[in-house]
Amino acid sequence: MTTLFIADLHLEDKRPQLTRILCDFLGDQARRADALYILGDLFEFWIGDDVLSETARKVASAIRQLSDAGVPCYFIHGNRDFLLGEDYAAKAGLQLLPEVCIADLYGTPTLLLHGDTLCTDDVDYQAFRTQVRNPQFQAMFLNMTPEQRLEMAANARDASKQQSSGKSMDIMDVNATAVRALFEQHAVDQMIHGHTHRPAVHQHVLAGGTKAQRVVLADWRGSGSYLQVTAQGMETIPLPA
Repeated sequence: MTTLFIADLHLEDKRPQLTRILCDFLGDQARRADALYILGDLFEFWIGDDVLSETARKVASAIRQLSDAGVPCYFIHGNRDFLLGEDYAAKAGLQLLPEVCIADLYGTPTLLLHGDTLCTDDVDYQAFRTQVRNPQFQAMFLNMTPEQRLEMAANARDASKQQSSGKSMDIMDVNATAVRALFEQHAVDQMIHGHTHRPAVHQHVLAGGTKAQRVVLADWRGSGSYLQVTAQGMETIPLPA
């Protein structure tokens, strides 16, 4: 029995090799899993279910085949693909999850999330996140033409990269107090997330001395990998290029 996790693939048409690696993974290793969880930023950007790139179509077909083969595929929105909606999810056979949820991983309740909400020291980003998650903003954006949406998304991405280059890595990483608060709010001692592109296993001490574990998934900047969770433990496994 095994459950697989991936995040931060940032797929787009100009990087077809990553899409190929994902499709190979979905047709091979993922077929032997109990479930697959995608914890956000599957795509570099998402401007609406009505405007599908070649990459989005290929990925939908590959995930649908996995889902039809009996492997449940779950998705938590990231900061790049938060507009991915029910139409695309239905096409791909994805089950959309809330931004924070708990999965029972072989007897261990585990918090799952993308991870951007934990980066509370990045005040500018959190303000931007609040703006773009507003239903009125999203309705306005989706009423634009595809060309207008694409231009707006590209400008937002460029601005984010420029702002990030001037920030310290500590500011863009998770806030330890926010992490402990989330652990204690949900009364669990294991968490898996992505977003920070800083794969690691962190140990935390909660109120009363309880120990907790936080696993950060690797991104797919250069190559692919997945986290494999079994009753015996966890292992990050690289994928062939």
